[in-house]
This record gives sequence, structure tokens and C-alpha cells, in this order.
Amino acid sequence: MKIYTGSGDKGKTSLFSGERVSKNDRRVEAFGDVDELNSLLGLLAATLPREEEDRIGEIERIQSTLFQIGAWLATTRESPAMEFIEKINEERIRFLEEAIDGMTEKMPDLKAFVVPGGHLSAGMAHMARTVCRRAERHVVPLSKAVKTGKTPVILRGTLIFLNRLSDYLFTLARYCNWSHGIADKVWKK
Repeated sequence: MKIYTGSGDKGKTSLFSGERVSKNDRRVEAFGDVDELNSLLGLLAATLPREEEDRIGEIERIQSTLFQIGAWLATTRESPAMEFIEKINEERIRFLEEAIDGMTEKMPDLKAFVVPGGHLSAGMAHMARTVCRRAERHVVPLSKAVKTGKTPVILRGTLIFLNRLSDYLFTLARYCNWSHGIADKVWKK
């Protein structure tokens, strides 16, 4: 099977639900950010030592959820495919919160603004956090446009998940530094 089709050579791409749209469509921008975030998470997991299998497992679970979010973003509300895409539910959000709490309990309390840096894995977590925030910024207008019927249904859970994911990634960055014996780099005025 060939990986290239040439169907996107004129600046159009297909949504999961089959429609052809411009490659700069707001939905394509949003699921492109989610895809970029997913790739960064794969890179982040690769920087973690094998002993961090719990963190690696968390990242893999998050990546699976991001694929589902991408499917939601790439599917129009009218598409029959909507009924087969799993919704982002409270359980997935609770999973992130529990992971955040578990890491936070091990580290010293946060008492200042943290400047990104430290260990390579911490830097990767901060990069992923900023891409997550960008994805969230691109999903917000899509979720508001649902009322007009112009975009796919974006569940409230998707926005909550992305918001909580950026908190998870911030905490993971701190955890990566802590686990490597590197103190948080704090902002100095």
C-alpha cells in the first residue's frame, strides 16, 4: 500500500467523516495541534527511563484519548461515524487528576512560578504543555460554533480533558526534574 495518494496536493484534505476541506480549516488546525501533541508525548515517553513505567503507561493512555479527540474534531455532526466515536468522559478526566495528585504528593510544595527547563524530559513535558494549550485555544472556538451547526459536536469533556492535560504535563515536568534530583527552576524578578 502506498502512503502517498496525491489527493492533498491542491490544499484539501478529507475529514474522518469523508468531507473534503481546506488544510487551513479550523477543524484541521485543531486536530493538527492534537496530532502534534500526541507526537510530542511519544517523544517525551522515549526520554523517560524504563523505571518510570507508570508515567510511560499514563502517557500511552493519554495518547489513546488524543486519537479519540482527533476523531471528534475530524467528524461532522451529521456523520453516522459520530455514534462510533467514544466520548471523552469523566473517568478520563479523573484519571488525569489522580495522576497529578500522585506525582504532587511525592514532590515539595510549589511556592513560586516555574521556568521551563532542567532535565531533557522536563523540557519535553513543558513543550508538550504549550502545544496542549495551543490545541485547547483552537478547540474553544469550534465548541462555541457547534450552536451554529457548522462544526462537529465537541463535547465539554474534550475541553476539560485538554485543560487538565496541560496541568498534568506541568506536574510531569516538575516530577521529571524531581526524579532526576534537579530543583525547580523558579522565576526571579
